[in-house]
Parts: sequence; C-alpha cells; structure tokens
Amino acid sequence: MHVSSFQPPPRTLMGPGPADVHPRVTAALARPTIGHLDPAFGAMMEELKGLLRYAFRTDNPLTMPVSAPGSAGMECCFVNLVEPGDKVIVCINGVFGSRMRENVLRAGGEAVVVEDDWGRAVDPQKLADALVAHPDAKLVACVHAETSTGACSDVKTLVELAHRHGCLAIVDAVTSLGGSPLEVDAWGIDAVYSGSQKCLSCTPGLAPVSFSERALTKITARSTPVQSWFLDLNLVLGYWQGASGSGKRAYHHTAPVNALYALHESLVMLAEEGIERAWARHRRNHLALRAGLTALGLELVVPEAERLPQLNAVAVPGGIDEAAVRARLLETYSLEIGAGLGALAGKVWRIGLMGWSSRAENILLCLGALGSVLADMGHAADTGAALHAAQAELGAGRGH
Repeated sequence: MHVSSFQPPPRTLMGPGPADVHPRVTAALARPTIGHLDPAFGAMMEELKGLLRYAFRTDNPLTMPVSAPGSAGMECCFVNLVEPGDKVIVCINGVFGSRMRENVLRAGGEAVVVEDDWGRAVDPQKLADALVAHPDAKLVACVHAETSTGACSDVKTLVELAHRHGCLAIVDAVTSLGGSPLEVDAWGIDAVYSGSQKCLSCTPGLAPVSFSERALTKITARSTPVQSWFLDLNLVLGYWQGASGSGKRAYHHTAPVNALYALHESLVMLAEEGIERAWARHRRNHLALRAGLTALGLELVVPEAERLPQLNAVAVPGGIDEAAVRARLLETYSLEIGAGLGALAGKVWRIGLMGWSSRAENILLCLGALGSVLADMGHAADTGAALHAAQAELGAGRGH
C-alpha cells in the first residue's frame, strides 16, 4: 500500500469551530519537543496559567488547560463537583446545555432541567423558580455562549441567583472565552471551561478550566472518589501545581507539549491585543457581517439583545437547500460555514467570526461567496449591496 503525506486543502473556517489558526500559533507547534517534566517546560506552564487567568479575568490559582478538547473540560467540571445524589439545576437552551445534563446523570447526580427555546437566552426567572422549588440543589449549570444557536445568556445574573440559594455555579464558556465579555471573578463563577479552537485562534485539543476556592473546597471534601482517574483534580494538581508545598511536579500524564506551546502563543497574542480590544473586534466585525447579511435579505435567528457576536445563526430562506449551499461554498470558495444542530437542523447556517477568523477580509469573502451562491439558486441577493453595507460598517467601526 502506498500512502503519501496528508496535505489538507486550504480553507477559510467560518463555522462554529474550529476557527482559523493564526500563523504564529502553527509556527509554535513546530518548535522542538521537550520533556513534559523539563524545567523549561515547567516555566512555560506557569506563564500559561497566568495568561489563562488574564483571559478568564480571574485570580483563581486553579486555572489550567485540561489535556483534551472542550468536552473534556466540561466533564472535568462535572465529575469533580457532582457527587452521587447531588441535585443539579441545568439550564438548557441548546445542544450544550443538554450535554451538561448528560454529565450530571453520568456522575450519579439528579438533574433538574430549566428549559428555554433554542435561539433564546436562559430566562433568569425560570431558574429562580427552580431554585425555590428545589432548596436542596447543590449546583447550577448553564451555558454562557450556546454554540448551537448563537444565543448569549446573562451569566452574571444566573450565578447571583445560584449563590443566593447556596449553590455553586458551573459555566460553559467554550465559545465566549476571548470573544465576549466574561468576568469569572466579578461574576463569581465557581467552575468554568472553554476550548482552545474558537476565539483563542488556537488548534483544537485543549480545554482551559478555572475553579474558585469554593469549588476547590467541595472537591477536596468529597466523600466519594472522582469517577474519572484522568480528570480527578486531586491527582492532576500534583502535575500542574506540584506536590503540596514541594514545588516538585508529580507525573500524572504526558502533557501534549507542542499543543501547549500553541496555546501559550495564542494567549500571548490575546494579551498583546488586549482582552477588551478582542471583545470589541468581535463585536465590530459582527455588526459588519450583520449589515451585509441584511442586505442579502437574510435574517439572524437570535434577538439582538441575546445575540453572540462570534457565532451567527442565519435563517435559511424558503426554497433553498441549506446543505447544497454549504457544499458549494466549500467546493468553489474553500469556505466553511456550519449547519444547524438539533431543533435548528436544516433551518439555519451557523457563521462563525471567532479569533483569527474574525477579520474584515473573511467577512467580505463570506458575503460575496454566499451572495453569489444564493443568487445562482434563485434567491434575490444583491451581493454588491451586501459588500457595500459591510464595508460601511467596518469603516464606521475604525472611527471609534
């Protein structure tokens, strides 16, 4: 059998993730591999933890990347904080809230579901009512940025409600970290997880997490072992923080050395840009994309006040084959956009503006390509008007 080296086709990634990876990050991946217990690597790990604290806006000592994708970051939070029999109120307004519920059940907990329509933010009053109805609840779980719909929930209010009723709060920030305002300390979030492949402009495969002192107290006081050996923070901390007081790192697993180089580089770039400027860039580019989509006669599904700037759910016009559009964009323009999931499958496209993908040239490419394909399929799309509207918005944004 003859097999040659894999050469991936060049793509512009404007789906729900992964996003385009910055060239500085891919260059970091190619640096020489050293041992995961090497003192030089340990120094980089300490810098990496500090950079993650900056991105999360937290002083939590227990802030680190899990050596696995964002889904493992989610599981890390739940298996460490949920003990058998614990009642957890789970807010579900899309796919990833449903995955939180699944994690509660697999950890032996009891899930109480607070449900909202797909494409809408979590309703704080529904959570408040559930907390009153279930005074024995131990935890509240919610998604900040629901990747399946593009809806952003008011996590600050949801966490305040959880604490008012004596609950810890677990938050999914996979799509929000680096792209939308996220204030872990100011909002009092107890456990938060994200992913490296979205607004951080990094490769897939790592899951930044952060835990408050309140969460760590619950973890260390468990009466039952954490069901996952690999994700048990009582063990992992020996590697990321060193054995108690010794400063010497204990072997736990072979860390993905080069992937951590890449995450470090992506976080250095975020610090160079400034977190507030990164939030503003994502917002400005969203407004330009929105202006162009409107000029194409397309509508965003999520109400403006609840809308994520970095993940845009666009309603598919009547009579248009949404899968055929995506296929044409990929084949003709090497442009990837995403399909809808769950309740929105076949009804929306998900257009991402995350990290290095959130650039003016990508917006103009997407609008021009989408307008051309839609017009060819019989949708009345004025591509020139769309490009003009986006460029006007981009020009206005540069003036601020």
